Amino acid sequence: MKTYRKNSALAIAALAAFLITTGCHHKQAPAPEAPAPPPAEAAPAPTASITVTPDTINPGQSAALNWTSTNATDVSIDGIGAVETSGTKTVSPAETTTYHLVARGNGGSTDATATLTVAAPPPPPPVAPEALTESEFEQNVKPIFFDFDAYTIRPDAQSVIAQDASFLQSHPTAKILIAGYCDERGSEEYNLALGQNRANSAKTALTQAGVDASRIRTISYGKEKQFCTEHNESCWQQNRRAQFSLDQ
Repeated sequence: MKTYRKNSALAIAALAAFLITTGCHHKQAPAPEAPAPPPAEAAPAPTASITVTPDTINPGQSAALNWTSTNATDVSIDGIGAVETSGTKTVSPAETTTYHLVARGNGGSTDATATLTVAAPPPPPPVAPEALTESEFEQNVKPIFFDFDAYTIRPDAQSVIAQDASFLQSHPTAKILIAGYCDERGSEEYNLALGQNRANSAKTALTQAGVDASRIRTISYGKEKQFCTEHNESCWQQNRRAQFSLDQ
């Protein structure tokens, strides 16, 4: 019995010693890992603007080109080349031009534009036509003739009217006087009326051929101012006419 108790006591003592020994050698917890460094911030994107003042000029005039940028390391303008990141330049293009700016940096690239309008040159002043002389007028504007006691334009006079109208249209500032004449037969009053009708018929023919009616004035001389004074049909035919002259 004593031996059993002794052995039990020894076993308990050994167990206690074991527990004390193992308790003193518990594994320690690992140290926490260091936090990861924050990600590097992205480079800021560049910005750019460009303006032109004034935005419309006449040929030969100049305008001021202004531009600014941020976060850019390389700036260029089409047609000009590399420029400072901000600046001003005087431009004088011969025609309408759009200035295209490109700004580049570590954060990427951007662009901007400005258009300078060059107005069309004014048309040259019209060349004043040379003054038409009476001699030149008479060489190119021919009279027309009428049958006895009539004021209808004859077929043979149509081509004369067409040529007269063409010349007068090429001299648009010339004013025209049409005088109606008659032969010596008949009363003075009758021939004045007949001469006026002949002048009016010639005016109508010219306007129908394209001559502005506001350029034309008519008058009748009846049987006054005869071109031929002989008393025969050949002479009378020359007096039955509508005569054109410059209206000074």
